[in-house]
Amino acid sequence: MAGETTGGQVAGGTPGGRAGQLKSSGLRHGWTTGACATAATTAAYTALLTGEFPDPVTITLPKGQQPAFALAAELLADGRAMAGVVKDAGDDPDVTHGALIRSTVRLGPPGSGVVFRAGPGVGTVTKAGLPIPVGEPAINPVPRQLMRDHIAEVAGRHGGAGDVVVEISVDHGEEIARSTWNPRLGILGGLSILGTTGIVVPYSCSAWIDSIRRGVDVARAAGRTHVAGCTGSTSEKVAVAVHGLPEDALLDMGDFAGAVLKYVKRHPVDRLTIAGGFAKLSKLAAGHLDLHSARSQVDKGYLASLARQGGASVELTAAVAAANTALEAIQLCSAAGVPLGDLVAAGARATALDVLRGAPVAVDVICIDRAGAIVGRA
Repeated sequence: MAGETTGGQVAGGTPGGRAGQLKSSGLRHGWTTGACATAATTAAYTALLTGEFPDPVTITLPKGQQPAFALAAELLADGRAMAGVVKDAGDDPDVTHGALIRSTVRLGPPGSGVVFRAGPGVGTVTKAGLPIPVGEPAINPVPRQLMRDHIAEVAGRHGGAGDVVVEISVDHGEEIARSTWNPRLGILGGLSILGTTGIVVPYSCSAWIDSIRRGVDVARAAGRTHVAGCTGSTSEKVAVAVHGLPEDALLDMGDFAGAVLKYVKRHPVDRLTIAGGFAKLSKLAAGHLDLHSARSQVDKGYLASLARQGGASVELTAAVAAANTALEAIQLCSAAGVPLGDLVAAGARATALDVLRGAPVAVDVICIDRAGAIVGRA
C-alpha cells in the first residue's frame, strides 16, 4: 500500500498547488489530502461569504509553509459553495495522487461551530481504536483543526460567524480506498483525510507505518490478544490457517518489521505472530528491521553459518554460501535434512524479542516459501 506521509524537510510551497522540491533528495514533495481539503474548504467558505472564489487559494500549513492551490472545480448556488482541488503527491507513489478532493460548505445554525460530514468517497469510522470516534467522518484530527483555523480566519476577514457544515468528498474515493487499509480498519465507504504536516515526502513510508500502528490500535480496541504481522497476502493466509485469526488481527507489516515490533512494545498484546517469506525473515534473523531489498540484503554467509550450526557438512555449508538465492539455500538444506528454515525462524524470533525488550508479548515466527508452504517455525 502506498499512501500519504507525514513529515520531512521541504523547501516551501509553490504556486498553483504544484509539488515542490525536497532539499536533500531532489524528489518533489506533494500535498496531503488534509492540505487539499483545507485549501478547498478555504476557497468554498470565502466564496460563500463574498461571492468570489480565490484562485489560486493560499493556506498556511502547521509548520508555516504557505502553498497555493489552483481550483479544479467551483460551484456557488442554493446557499452552498463547492470548491475542488486535485491532489498532487509529488514523486511519492501515493494511491490518492490525482484525486479530486471537494469541499462543500454551507452555513450552520448559530453557535454550532464547524461540523464535518463525509461526502461521496470519504469513509466513516465504524470501529474503535482510531483517533476519530465511531460514526464520525474519517477526517483525522490535524486536518480538522487546520480547516477550523482557516474557517476562523476567513470568517474574521469577511464578517462571517464561522458556523458552517463542511462536507468533504473525493471523486472515486470508495474505489481508491480498496487499495488501502481502510476496510480492515473499519473505515467504510471511502478514503481518510490525512496528514499531520500537510506535506507528502516521497518514499518516507510513514503512511504505511502509521497504518500498522492504527491496525494495532483497532485490534486492541476490539479485544484481540493475538495479532500477526505478515509480509504479504500469502503469509496472511498461512497465519489465518495456522492460528484462526480474524481479519482485524492481521497487520500488513510488509517490510516494516521494526515498526510492528516497536509499536507492540509500547502497546502490548499477549501474542504476536510474525509470518513471512523465508528470504525476508532471514534478514530479520540477521538483525535487520527494514526488510526492503533497497535497504537490506539476504546474507548468504549468515545462512551458511546457520546451516553449519544445524549440522550441514562443509560441502553443503559452502554450497549455501555460494547459493544464487535464499530459495536455493533452503532447498539445498531441505534436501539434506538440515532445518535451515527453523533456524532462521528462531533467529527472527530472537531479533523480535530483543526489540521488545521484556514487553509481555509472546512471539512465534512462521517462515514460508513462495508457494505458501511452511518451511520453518519457532
